[in-house]
Amino acid sequence: MMRIPVLLPLGLTVLWLVLTETLSLGNVVLGLVVGFGMVLSFQKLRPVRPRLGRVHVAFGLVFKVLVDIVKSNLAVGRIVLGLTGGREVRSGFLDIPLDMRDPHGLAVLAMIVTATPGTVWSGLADDSSMLRLHVLDLQDPEEWIRTIKQRYERPLREIFE
Repeated sequence: MMRIPVLLPLGLTVLWLVLTETLSLGNVVLGLVVGFGMVLSFQKLRPVRPRLGRVHVAFGLVFKVLVDIVKSNLAVGRIVLGLTGGREVRSGFLDIPLDMRDPHGLAVLAMIVTATPGTVWSGLADDSSMLRLHVLDLQDPEEWIRTIKQRYERPLREIFE
């Protein structure tokens, strides 16, 4: 039996109404038909369903990510402005072993890394066992590995696995 999700089509309908800037009955009906039609037709393209475990962990993770984004913005700003105090800025690639295999958790990790200035998700091994990360200021590779694994991967595993 196929379950029809309701929130996503309703969200798409609201987005449609905002973009068209009208609340006419025709636009509401069109938004609902297109929203539900998209969700139903795309369900076959997404065979793996997310299994959410400890969702409350996500609140702490969001706070950590926001704090890290602000800190990274400041650090990258100092580098761009040349305020490194004479310290050499060394960028480089780093391979981080991953224990997480859930594609939804990996997608969220990719968003976190991409949203954090100074880091770029550069690749993922075919078996999802190794993340290649480019870091703008790579002073201590072991610290980066600990940060990714403890600060991000561990809570994501609690949420998705």
